[in-house]
Amino acid sequence: MQQDQSPVTSQKLLELLRTLAVEVRPELEREKISLESSFEKELGLDSLSRVELISRIERAFGLSLPESTFAEAENGRDLLRVLTTLRPGLADLAPTATAAPLRSETAALPESARTLVEMLEWHAAHHGGRVHIQLYQDDGRGGTVTYAQLKSGAQAFSGALQQMGLGKGEPVVIMLPTGADYFFTFFGILMAGGIPVPIYPPARPSQIEEHMRRHARILENCQAGILVTLDEGKRAAQLLKGLSPSLRQIVTADELRGFNGNYLPIAVSADDIAFLQYTSGSTGNPKGVMLTHANLLANIRAMGKAVDASPEDVFVSWLPLYHDMGLIGAWLGSLYYAALFVVMSPLSFLARPERWLRAITRHKGTLTASPNFGYEYCLHRLKDLELDAIDLSSLRAAFNGAEAVNPTTIERFSEHFAPYGFDKRAMTPVYGLAESSVGVTFPPIGRGAVIERVERDTFMHRHEALPAKEEKSHVLHFVSSGLPLTGHQIRVVDAAGHELPERREGRLEFRGPSATSGYYRDAEKTQQLFDGEWLDSGDLAYIAGGELYITGRIKDIIIRAGRNIYPDELEKAIGDIRGIRKGCVAIFGATDPQTATEHLVVLAETRSEDPDERRKLQQQVNALATDLIGTPPDEVLLAPPGSVLKTSSGKIRRSASRQMYEQGKIGQRGRALIWQIGGLLLSSAAVQRRRMAELLKASAFALYGWSCFLLLVPFAWLGAVLMPNFRLRFKAIRTVARLFAWTTRTPLDVVGSENLSGIKGPCIIVVNHASYLDSFVLAAALPEPFRFVAKAEFSRQLITRLPLERLQGEFVDRFDTGKSVDDAARLLTALKSGSPLLFFAESTFTRVPGLQPFYMGAFKTAADAALPVVPVAIRGTRSILRDGSWFPHRGKITVTIGEIIDPTEIARESGKENAWDVAVALRDRARSFILRHCGEPDLSRG
Repeated sequence: MQQDQSPVTSQKLLELLRTLAVEVRPELEREKISLESSFEKELGLDSLSRVELISRIERAFGLSLPESTFAEAENGRDLLRVLTTLRPGLADLAPTATAAPLRSETAALPESARTLVEMLEWHAAHHGGRVHIQLYQDDGRGGTVTYAQLKSGAQAFSGALQQMGLGKGEPVVIMLPTGADYFFTFFGILMAGGIPVPIYPPARPSQIEEHMRRHARILENCQAGILVTLDEGKRAAQLLKGLSPSLRQIVTADELRGFNGNYLPIAVSADDIAFLQYTSGSTGNPKGVMLTHANLLANIRAMGKAVDASPEDVFVSWLPLYHDMGLIGAWLGSLYYAALFVVMSPLSFLARPERWLRAITRHKGTLTASPNFGYEYCLHRLKDLELDAIDLSSLRAAFNGAEAVNPTTIERFSEHFAPYGFDKRAMTPVYGLAESSVGVTFPPIGRGAVIERVERDTFMHRHEALPAKEEKSHVLHFVSSGLPLTGHQIRVVDAAGHELPERREGRLEFRGPSATSGYYRDAEKTQQLFDGEWLDSGDLAYIAGGELYITGRIKDIIIRAGRNIYPDELEKAIGDIRGIRKGCVAIFGATDPQTATEHLVVLAETRSEDPDERRKLQQQVNALATDLIGTPPDEVLLAPPGSVLKTSSGKIRRSASRQMYEQGKIGQRGRALIWQIGGLLLSSAAVQRRRMAELLKASAFALYGWSCFLLLVPFAWLGAVLMPNFRLRFKAIRTVARLFAWTTRTPLDVVGSENLSGIKGPCIIVVNHASYLDSFVLAAALPEPFRFVAKAEFSRQLITRLPLERLQGEFVDRFDTGKSVDDAARLLTALKSGSPLLFFAESTFTRVPGLQPFYMGAFKTAADAALPVVPVAIRGTRSILRDGSWFPHRGKITVTIGEIIDPTEIARESGKENAWDVAVALRDRARSFILRHCGEPDLSRG
């Protein structure tokens, strides 16, 4: 690698620093910059800017700076002090031949484990010598941790914590960097019956005190008695004890190791809290998501099933262990499936992102994960020259989640790294949140990303995600996050809480075994989280083909490089700065088109027009933001009075202010600004009117639809009961069903009628089942009379039994297997009458979109009687009226009738003589046809 060998001089270093600072902050062009200028408070350089600075310095001087420099250097003078001690030559980060960690026998899985502690004990007992964790280092000499070592280390820490008085159910805060001590501490707390509370460690030892202050609210909320931290954290003990009276002791991992306490096993149950995941640790009131052992194991098992996880996998991660994606998805998931967990610190990745790719190459990683920011960061930082010997061909899944997934990043990363073996089918966008442990939806493994092009105007005005035509240029792009995990459900609701049909944007809600029971010691926020049995995600989304497409966030949370920033507290603090108008500060996020990450903007009103005073105000805002949220804003925009938009009640309208900013209209004075604000107010009012009109229109349709149903259904019931023969009874039902479709203006398209009309003699019709509407739709759509095979429950109520009996329906028991032989014989006899028998092959339906496994009854009957099977697919009824909801929506219905499937031909072509084998073949062919035409995913996958 060719590098400049320029001698290290303060002048050259200052030139590099000034060039970068002006690139990041053009307003610094006229400012005096020195080596003593603070990176954050004076120059406004965030962590990514400092990474770029160090990269340029290494290239300019041909030196490799220690990783600690990234964390500890606070100005150019600090960098110069380190540089003068180094010898020329960059570190060789190429993968080296190293001995593979011991991965002896093929591991089994702890399927009987009910807690995380049982999970670890199971692995330690069955293959204690198997390496679980590989701590990554560039030279290939990183340490390893086996299952037995993890258990023994955790027990030692647990005994120490018990000696310190840790009681069952008591939270313990962990503020440690990535390393073996973190893993020992986490499980040590669990084994002692405590509750781990991970929080992020300080970026710089010199900032430990202010960092602790930012976490005081978490300590206050969780009432932790013990905090495990770095050596530097000991100095803040007295301060934290004053801020959080419950805190008894601050201890380091080395001190825990020196206790030599005897570990006393504590009974831990599946319903005990396994750990608290705080969703906000920087500003605002933090919320501690309570996750039980049962929640975590349910999520880990569901995610593992979705990705076909196995002990042969190698998960390579730089994700922070205080975040759910890194802690649960990467580490605990690897622990359960006995996969090798190769881990480095986030700081290591930020300093040199090529480490991530080289770790995948060296250890033949099969799984990895990152927020969108990580993939974009690699594109921005890495040059082809730095990627010699990179091989990403071993990856079968690169998860992209934890923040908004950018379709451009996905496409660019897949294209750029294709020459290095990256298969675009490995890119796997996922969706999850702490309130559901971590995972909610995953796409089929190995499919790759699915990106939809949606008509912009229709979506923005009607909140309907219509696929855009190829020739249209004004489109929005949304990425599929896949299907709900096994046992989990999602839905999209409108402002009134009514479930919306597919391709309509609304508020995303979820439920499932991984879902939290609420927030720790916060009944008010817990109540706001729940909508009956459903939990509010806080995100906007739509569903198409059963898959989830996230479209935005409801609240004003700003996500910056995977971190949540809440604006309220910072707005108030900036408003207290002398010269800034109090209550006239708006903080919002705007997408940076170059990095595809959130651009943090501070908009503050001031009456000052003096350039020197305005520069001082900007520096004060930068310094205050750094103190409160750990990072300076990307832009501080000082604007005249009236620039920050508010509601009539005085609340900050961040979205409207953001729109003004993106349109370049901030700061326009006089009448023009008033007209602009007036236009925004009118536009906002128009949007609200449209939304209210849509709600009223939907409600009116629901009321009208039920009125039509209640008016017409008595005629259908009487026609079925009173007409003198079968054909007339069926004709009465068909007439009412078609009239119902006509009165409600529900388009009903029937495709393939000729496939059923041409059949001579009896046959069996098999149909998917998605809604209560299906029976009426089939009566209206099918060209020939047929008889229902109905579940026995309908025979127990006179109002349903009588019309079905008159329509020659057959009742079967779904649950009493002792009656199945009698039912089959009776159905064979019934088929001799000539009219087709119609089976709902799924037997029943649920609210979850998707085709369920088929029951064998219809196909066994067809095979035994050598009768043809006609598959029929219904599409659209679930969106109109979903199970569990009585609020119908407008929609279109399509019924597709397939060609007959002849069991005798199957037997002849395949050589199968056994009736059961023929029945299985009938089922598979029928299900394949229905799956292609029902417009819903296959729920039997995995």
